Amino acid sequence: MTECKEQALAAKEASRQTALLTTSEKNAALQTVAQEVINREKDILAANDRDIAAGRQNGLSDDLLDRLRLTRERLQSMSEGLQSLADLPDPVAAAPETWTRNDGLVIENRRVPLGVIAMVYEARPNVTVDAAGLCLKAGNAALLRGSSSATRSNEALVAAMRAGLKASGLPETTVQLIDPEKRDSVRELGQMRGLVDVIIPRGGPELIQTVIRQSTVPVIETGVGNCHLYIEKSADRDTATSIAVDAKTDRPSVCNAVETIIADREWTEKYGAELIEALLAAGVTIKGDEQMQKLNSDVQPATADDWATEYLAPTVALGTVSDTAAAIAHVRQYGTSHSEAIVTENGEAASAFQAQIDAASVYHNASTRFTDGAEFGYGAEIGISTQKLHARGPLGLGALTTNKYVVAGRGHVKGAKV
Repeated sequence: MTECKEQALAAKEASRQTALLTTSEKNAALQTVAQEVINREKDILAANDRDIAAGRQNGLSDDLLDRLRLTRERLQSMSEGLQSLADLPDPVAAAPETWTRNDGLVIENRRVPLGVIAMVYEARPNVTVDAAGLCLKAGNAALLRGSSSATRSNEALVAAMRAGLKASGLPETTVQLIDPEKRDSVRELGQMRGLVDVIIPRGGPELIQTVIRQSTVPVIETGVGNCHLYIEKSADRDTATSIAVDAKTDRPSVCNAVETIIADREWTEKYGAELIEALLAAGVTIKGDEQMQKLNSDVQPATADDWATEYLAPTVALGTVSDTAAAIAHVRQYGTSHSEAIVTENGEAASAFQAQIDAASVYHNASTRFTDGAEFGYGAEIGISTQKLHARGPLGLGALTTNKYVVAGRGHVKGAKV
């Protein structure tokens, strides 16, 4: 038996215990785990320093190093995220939907944990803590398969969380780290139908598609974020510029950052040069169409591939369209159903855009950077789903549960009346 299968068996057993925990028991465990992350700050940051040094040696970009880096402030934020989960409603404790048939048969539709959730993800060690915390609050066990670039950081974080679980009287196997050096572990996790209840890939398109192709376990797909900002002709100059700069530069390396900005030609003629100057001043590399290139010599020519690229870096594709219909067509062609936005003072244009764009989140006069579990009031998130089953958008606690019908009768039989 492989180590990975042994871990899955242990997780399945742990999940049977976590599914029966009361809300107060789960909340107390989250508080203890949160404190243990802070208690082990020195060890965790030292481990992260080793990962950062190895990443530099292996040629990781500055943006990828930023995704990998942990600081005292980021650790504090992760700990606070766990504590905030304790303050959120427990989806498993929610009152069930209940109805009684005419013959007296009582049917309840209850929320229950999914069971064992396997996470396969890249870089960002904060995902390790967020995923484990969310799984625990929803009554699940977690198998965490991070990337090799974050091995030491993840080991230190999981050690802290397991210590917190043990101190709370819960199975340490509720949270387990899968060895990323064993490359076949991703395929193996995806083939463990019956032990692993769902697998969630979070990362680049290659990782996500690999998991989808290899898995017989149900997959919740967290998607690539080729996100768009469309500036309609009536958009306020300052509002559009502010949103564009924020959506591109607040954290360029995350999936809800804007990768393409398209503007109506009429708006571009008036304010396009100012938008370009604002983006350049913020350190953004711009790849633009012919009209945008004419406005500033620092705008590089955009290729056909640029419109479909998720840069995850301070680079943006900047183009012009004739009207809202053309903008919608552009987003439909190149978007990844993640987060799309329109800036406009025209209510009809906003309504048309939001109705016709098929994405997990569609914004009017707001930055796409709000597509996030914490921003939506879910506490942390386990990812952002761009598919339509079983959940879509930021995956909070409710998305980590399923339903079970509990039926009570009084000797009811199908073929005869009571």
